[in-house]
Amino acid sequence: MIKQGKANKKSGQNAGRRSGIRIMGQLIGLVKPLFHVMTAAVFLGVIGYLCAIFLTFFAGMGLLAVLVPDKNISLTAIFAILALAALMRGILHYGEQACNHYIAFKLLALIRHKVFAALRKLCPAKLDGKDKGNLISIITSDIELLEVFYAHTISPVAIAVIVCAITEVIFFRYHVLAGFLALAGYLSVGLIVPLWNSSRGAGKGMEFRTEFGELNSYILDSLRGLDETIQYGQGSVRSAGIDERSDRLDEKQKAMKELEGAQRGMTNVLILLFSFGMLFLSVWLILKGRMEFKDGFLCTILMMGSFGPVTALSGLSNNLMQTLASGERVLALLEEVPVVEDTRGEESCMFGDTECRNLDFSYEEEQILKDYSIDIPEGSRIGIHGRSGSGKSTLLKLLMRFYDPDSGSIRIRGRELGKVNTSELRDMESYVTQETCLFHDSIANNIGIARPGASRHEIEQAARKASLHEFVISLPKGYDTPVGELGDTLSGGERQRIGIARAFLHDAPLMLLDEPTSNLDSLNEGIVLKSLRESCADKTLVIVSHRESTMAAAGKVYEMNNGRIS
Repeated sequence: MIKQGKANKKSGQNAGRRSGIRIMGQLIGLVKPLFHVMTAAVFLGVIGYLCAIFLTFFAGMGLLAVLVPDKNISLTAIFAILALAALMRGILHYGEQACNHYIAFKLLALIRHKVFAALRKLCPAKLDGKDKGNLISIITSDIELLEVFYAHTISPVAIAVIVCAITEVIFFRYHVLAGFLALAGYLSVGLIVPLWNSSRGAGKGMEFRTEFGELNSYILDSLRGLDETIQYGQGSVRSAGIDERSDRLDEKQKAMKELEGAQRGMTNVLILLFSFGMLFLSVWLILKGRMEFKDGFLCTILMMGSFGPVTALSGLSNNLMQTLASGERVLALLEEVPVVEDTRGEESCMFGDTECRNLDFSYEEEQILKDYSIDIPEGSRIGIHGRSGSGKSTLLKLLMRFYDPDSGSIRIRGRELGKVNTSELRDMESYVTQETCLFHDSIANNIGIARPGASRHEIEQAARKASLHEFVISLPKGYDTPVGELGDTLSGGERQRIGIARAFLHDAPLMLLDEPTSNLDSLNEGIVLKSLRESCADKTLVIVSHRESTMAAAGKVYEMNNGRIS
């Protein structure tokens, strides 16, 4: 397990060093199912930008028609073209943005689906980590930031390339020097400046997103521990911690804003330089007799009005650092290898005697279990007593196969746990954790998740066994009473009894109970333990607790001491 943890960490670090081009390539790869919509967005964007560019171009032609009368140029036709181009520019821009946002929202839904599918594979080991705030940041704000990439990055790049290619053809028709000058301008504004700015800000986007996630974690911890913070007068300390992290985040954001300002300033200077450069080049070519006056005039106007697509492209790098950092964090999560892979396709296995032999297990560098062995005969009631941190809960997680041991083996009916189909293993086991997680739903639905499709009668029977029924029916809405967010309307003991009711409803042959009565008073503990003895006569029970009174439900009790049995 140490090796797996280190390998995952290392892979995450390597992923963090992937190039921006690689990140964009992987994100663009997701567009394949919507390629036709992206093609429509690019087409509409190209025509729309050409309408905007030729508004100034034809306006120049109209001015020329007044200053230098030409019977081949009709002012009426020019005004009609200008009106049509102005109207079409708005319509086409709307169509382009509609296509881009359709793609963005479709792909964000797809990415969310992929992320939650990945989390299902990575959990529960992933949620044993301490950085839940960072994880929340990834599945919320990081995914939302990808909307910028899909709606405002992919098509603008394609549009800029196509529009510049079209205008280059026009410039080269007027004069080869005009074409090369325009090409230098487009490359400088749309490529060189963004790359220069990105190289200066390399890593800053990732630093900002990471700092943002750490702030989320700290605030989440502060909210969860609000009662303790108030009780022990730690409000100023937590507040100072939030201020400190906010200041660090602000510093990161200021650095990125400075880069953004520098890029905008450089972009505007270059546009002016190349626009005036085209003016001076046109004047020089006219004076040398290599270009007519009207051609030089139109070249200058076209140059001044054609920077729109590359300016939009240049502005992308202002947000691209954060967007690519968000993309990297999301992709790294999608690529993360589960600590334990689900087992499928093995021959079906029935529950039977369970044995653990010579188990070693560590979290990171901390060894929890060492040469641990225990037999759990079918139908037995095993109690494991020991102080907190002695490895009791870890043993249950290994039996659930949330983790695999570093060495040693766990067998059910003689078969290695890793060779038992995961879905069958979950059906064999009911697991009651120390902290019961409740969903923002009714009491009935919170119990009912243990067996989808369970009837109200079955739910009530499970609640009776958990000594919960009398409390529930005393509530105004009974089993339809909402438990509130994270079950905050219920006491710790009430939440714990819902967890026990779930185990009864799941009705698995092996019940794993982790501190099942830690939040119960002595009266309710006695009732629950009595129910466990009476209702689980045909089941195998493994109860772990630091309370000696809880061991009353066990037929045989083992002492756990520093990962060893006695």
